[in-house]
Amino acid sequence: MPKINAIDLKPGNVLEHQNKLWLVLRRELVQPGKGGAFAQLEIRDLKSGNKATERFRTQEAVERVRLDEKEMQFLYMEDDNATFMDNDTFEQLQVPRDLIGDPADFLQDGMVCKVMTYEGTPLSVEMPPSVTMRLVEADPVVRGQTASSSYKPGRLENGRRVLVPPHIEAGTRIVVSTADGSYIERAKD
Repeated sequence: MPKINAIDLKPGNVLEHQNKLWLVLRRELVQPGKGGAFAQLEIRDLKSGNKATERFRTQEAVERVRLDEKEMQFLYMEDDNATFMDNDTFEQLQVPRDLIGDPADFLQDGMVCKVMTYEGTPLSVEMPPSVTMRLVEADPVVRGQTASSSYKPGRLENGRRVLVPPHIEAGTRIVVSTADGSYIERAKD
């Protein structure tokens, strides 16, 4: 693995520290009145998700890790594992559902996602920012409710609850954010 100076680390870099892989979230260069300058890093353990703050001298060498990022196609979900396929080599990769988190509810057959791996072990899955789904259930509009004042509850075809504007009826296809499951707009058919 290449060694780089701590001062050259940027948010998004991955480093090996204390036999763990850490994602750099934030870097701040600190120059105290007395003593040498140092880089203070806010980092997150890629396996457990725990955050930490570490200090490195600016010229201290750290192990920077190169991750493999590949676009892979989602095939199916089985026993809390999502199976993705590399479109170039047709190799399949199992990713635990808890690694994807709540956005896993929005995985659809054939969806292309970016999968980050280190030595063949999946570390994260980046999904498309939005997905189109059918609203299967929507509460009736409350009389006197204006369109701009509030949203009404509904249920998507995957079972997730969503708040939609009063004019959206059951059976309508809508665009939903994969990050938080919120309504974006009515789908253009």
